[in-house]
Amino acid sequence: MHWVRILSSLAFLLTPVVQSKIVELDWDITYTTANPDGLLERQVIGVNGKWPIPYIEADKGDIIRINAHNSLDWVTNLHGHGLHYNGTGDQDGAMMITECGIAPGDSRTYEYHTEQSGTFWIHSHIQGQYMDGLRTAMILHDPEDPYQGRYDDEFTVTISDWYHNDSRVNTEWFLSKENLDAVEPVPQSAVIGDQLKPKYYFEPGKTYRLRLINMSGFVTFYFSIDGHDFDIIEVDGEYTQQYNTKSVYLTPAQRMSILVKAKHSKKLNYNMHFDMDTEHFDYLPKDLQLGYTAPIYYDEMKDKFAPSEDIGTKSTFDDFNLRSLENSYAVEPDRQFNFTVEQQVTTDGLNRGMVNRVPFIAPLTPVLFSELTTGELANDPRVYGPQSNAYVTENLEMVEVVINNYDDDAHPFHLHGHTFQVIARNTEKKQRYDGINKVGKWNLDSPVRRDTVRVDGDGFVVLRYRSDNPGAWFFHCHIEWHAISGMAVVMVENPDQTQQTMPVDSTLAEQCVQQGYFASGNGAGKEGLDLSGAPSGIYLPKDKPITDED
Repeated sequence: MHWVRILSSLAFLLTPVVQSKIVELDWDITYTTANPDGLLERQVIGVNGKWPIPYIEADKGDIIRINAHNSLDWVTNLHGHGLHYNGTGDQDGAMMITECGIAPGDSRTYEYHTEQSGTFWIHSHIQGQYMDGLRTAMILHDPEDPYQGRYDDEFTVTISDWYHNDSRVNTEWFLSKENLDAVEPVPQSAVIGDQLKPKYYFEPGKTYRLRLINMSGFVTFYFSIDGHDFDIIEVDGEYTQQYNTKSVYLTPAQRMSILVKAKHSKKLNYNMHFDMDTEHFDYLPKDLQLGYTAPIYYDEMKDKFAPSEDIGTKSTFDDFNLRSLENSYAVEPDRQFNFTVEQQVTTDGLNRGMVNRVPFIAPLTPVLFSELTTGELANDPRVYGPQSNAYVTENLEMVEVVINNYDDDAHPFHLHGHTFQVIARNTEKKQRYDGINKVGKWNLDSPVRRDTVRVDGDGFVVLRYRSDNPGAWFFHCHIEWHAISGMAVVMVENPDQTQQTMPVDSTLAEQCVQQGYFASGNGAGKEGLDLSGAPSGIYLPKDKPITDED
């Protein structure tokens, strides 16, 4: 089944009658081959035998239904990155958090009830699989877009690092005793729009909305356009006040909409620039191209381009300066969590990422299933397993998360099921926030809202969000190597209400059992707090201190 069916349906409310639609896609997840950087043809993961995967587009309020079949030789799944899934947290697609994945030859349906609008993407959430190609843009149009009428047309521009090795090969090397310094695999190149030579077109005098998406597994990119400045109007599905700049950065998983006013003349064409941030590369291959361009043609018959004004990594852009379009003041928190981030060698002899000195190791029962089936014990973080890094919040609490990064690498942290306010950030290296004595820069007046934030190396951020979405939500570094190695926690939200409103999905439960996992009970698949058999014992040596030099 290689088609997209758009089925109209009427959602009858008391008044008025609102029309929505179902965007239904049949996806056979398969291998194919591609050579998007022109350097090597390799096996990639596509859909229905093709790659790149077509973008998904819908309107706010629509239902996106993906009938997914796994024709690979290993487990797969799909995660709608940035969606909130209110009341449908079992559709999140987080491996061993909300499901056990789709085994080879098996199928499942993901259904997204879109209550949001903006720029999103969909990707596998299993061991680097999206770096093999299983990802695409997901654009949700807003009939009440506050910037409607301020642009004439729009297009989506994706950027990603590109590896020539299969993600399983790179993962095996990264998380091995041969790599005790946690040296991240460096990509062989980058691709814009998942194409070898992408082209974009402007008409003089028009204003364009460019939706930028960084689909990388590792690399942050700086973006600019020769001869043009632009206004930011959206980040991660949240509208911002217009912010004028000539360059921006996007960490892995971040998205941004910008408005660009075209020139009035066709005399010149212009280049868009994407430049790799290599500050935290542990090695730099001599043949690695660091800057990538895509042309914006005013007249494709002319070969004259404007002089390069590539700002690159010299950009002074700081997304902390953005402000939410909502006139919202930051509410004082009801609860605070203090998280430290490190990469260290653990008792199993591997260098792992960790939060609060504990690397996330997946339990034998998906966290959401434990939340749904353990009754009152679901409010006890211990029930989810000793390495599940579970933190429980209550209904409607304003939650403050403090992240102190003791690693010299920056980490883009992503929270599933929510957007958060970015309240504070460090202003110098090795600046920490103890949760009490304020340092760095703070903003409580209409702080920017997003779902992925960069935590500077040797720095900190303070985030706030409302605990209003019952379920189990992964909170992790979106550098795939760090997520794989354990740099993650799970925010278990309002277990009592979750149990009342979200039944256990029998299909997902059956898929867990068929793969040798559990669909009920604690993190070991047992009753009560008997967690014998659950993954445990992978920690830092007891005498290992926390230091800035680690």
